[in-house]
Amino acid sequence: MVHGEVWTLKELFVTPNEYIYWGIQIVMYPFMTGLVAGAFVLSSLYHVFGIKELKDIARFALVFSFALLFAAPVPIILHLQHPFRGINVMMTPHFTSAIAAFGIVFFSYGAIVASELWFLYRKHFVETAQALREKQDKSRFEWIGYFIFCTLTLGVYDISEGALKRDEKAIKVLAGFGIPVACFLHGYAGFIFGSVKANALWMTPLMPVIFIMSAVVSGIALCMLTYIVTMELRKMFVSRQKAQYAGYQSKEKIKSVEIHVIQMTAKYLLFFLILAISLELLDLIFRGYTAVKSWDVLRSVIYGRDFTDIFILQYGLGNLVPFILFLLPKLTLRRTVVGVILVLFGVFMMRYNVVIGGQAFSLTFAGYMHYHMPIIPHDIETLKEGFFGAVGIFIMPFVLFWVFSKIFPIFNYKESH
Repeated sequence: MVHGEVWTLKELFVTPNEYIYWGIQIVMYPFMTGLVAGAFVLSSLYHVFGIKELKDIARFALVFSFALLFAAPVPIILHLQHPFRGINVMMTPHFTSAIAAFGIVFFSYGAIVASELWFLYRKHFVETAQALREKQDKSRFEWIGYFIFCTLTLGVYDISEGALKRDEKAIKVLAGFGIPVACFLHGYAGFIFGSVKANALWMTPLMPVIFIMSAVVSGIALCMLTYIVTMELRKMFVSRQKAQYAGYQSKEKIKSVEIHVIQMTAKYLLFFLILAISLELLDLIFRGYTAVKSWDVLRSVIYGRDFTDIFILQYGLGNLVPFILFLLPKLTLRRTVVGVILVLFGVFMMRYNVVIGGQAFSLTFAGYMHYHMPIIPHDIETLKEGFFGAVGIFIMPFVLFWVFSKIFPIFNYKESH
């Protein structure tokens, strides 16, 4: 059976060898890499530009970006018919193609984020390792923790004031270098689609820029959503324990910090959302104005068969509704949760409409193909390329984030600066 035959339904005049080869995992790939870039940009707004109002969520976003980084290439690996060949991109990177360049960009970005995290939490690593070293009668888990934190110090135990100031400078430099690398990490995904001359829907020089702007929007939205959920869990813990937790005096203090951080972050989310919407509408208007040879079939797809997906789900529910919710005065946590979920849905639908919509019409311009995502898997292929495969990819960074939070203290960590 040909890859893609299971979930492809043909209509009218379609050549026998045409299928929707790129399914839900290729939708998840640019979606997950976009979350990585967006989360890092949010953290850099404090570390590079000194926006102190975002200090509390900046550390949170940096750790979350690191967790998302491990999940970003997994959709590609699951999509490959021979997944073990995927390591060739990492082991032999070169710039002869956009996919091949991924190895260089991915490793560069991973090194930058890991280095920034190390400088940010080096003092914590040293203090924890020294405290465990001095403790008598350590348990098995404490011995494991001692080994982990001694390893993370990399043998550097100097936490004097001068050393911590040098760490602060290193963080700012790494964050500054990281912004263009993070944008390129996701921009090249848009470059892959925008450079395909054979596809009329993908071929546009605005595609990389649109991908980058929507990536920043989705990354900020996911960080806000995860931050709210985490803070709400902390408030529940305080209510049950009725004692101090993580250095905050009460449930009201945690709520005050949560609302302040979310309201400030929402302003930057709204700014990037305006840019993303403007670029997408500009691209749509430009296509209609130029009306190239393939415009007739594109118009039938955009304004006809995919009208609900594009204008109602993506632009309406995913862009316009959250835009109005964030513009209304006195932003509340409930309204924020609804808004960021809709923003994530809108960005996902943008990726879906680009990947799936670009394959919806035949190269003959006289036929159409419809994509039906496998829900109930009946073999390994429909498991990987179906609903459960996509959900597994989305859950993966949250599990990693929980693991990393045991090593990197996210809340109430006193930085040297």
